[in-house]
Amino acid sequence: MDKVLLTRWFWWILLLPFVFAGARVVQVIWYDPSALGPDPAQALVDLFGTTALWFLCAVLFVTPARAVIGVRWLTRQRRALGVACFGYALLHWLSYAGLLLEWQWQNLGQDLLNRPYIIVGFLAGLMLLLLAGTSNNTSVRLLGRRWRILHRLVYPAALLVLVHMFWVARSDYTEVILYSVVVLLLLLYRWRYSAKST
Repeated sequence: MDKVLLTRWFWWILLLPFVFAGARVVQVIWYDPSALGPDPAQALVDLFGTTALWFLCAVLFVTPARAVIGVRWLTRQRRALGVACFGYALLHWLSYAGLLLEWQWQNLGQDLLNRPYIIVGFLAGLMLLLLAGTSNNTSVRLLGRRWRILHRLVYPAALLVLVHMFWVARSDYTEVILYSVVVLLLLLYRWRYSAKST
């Protein structure tokens, strides 16, 4: 399959969660206020955060998919998956800042004291920003071998996301535990794969 066509097709798939969120927002505004549940703002924040986690899991899944299942075409899309992960993480943060915090930065300090999991999530977001910002060919060429070392930040970023989720959950941890099992298994495989490669 042609690489360029595959990449363009893949980007449309990555945009589907955003289209879904936009359609729900239109529903809420125009004819169905309950389309996003009793708290639409929180629902959007959660939706974008969960979508970012899906794509983070997808990034971690690329290596096992290639080594175990033999799916090689997905390797060429790892960069797109990583950028999408950061994009939805950014939407998660912007929806928090705009819809929950309402851009009232004077309230941010109190919010951080009451909800320190925001700090953990923000640290994970900074790591994802660094990874997305250096996912281009120029960065690969300039950084050389250091590029691979830098992109191991995906491991602590994933762990911080899990801590963030556990802190947010508070009562029902079922979904968080399922995500944690998946992420930890993928991280374990990636770690063992990296150890064998060195």
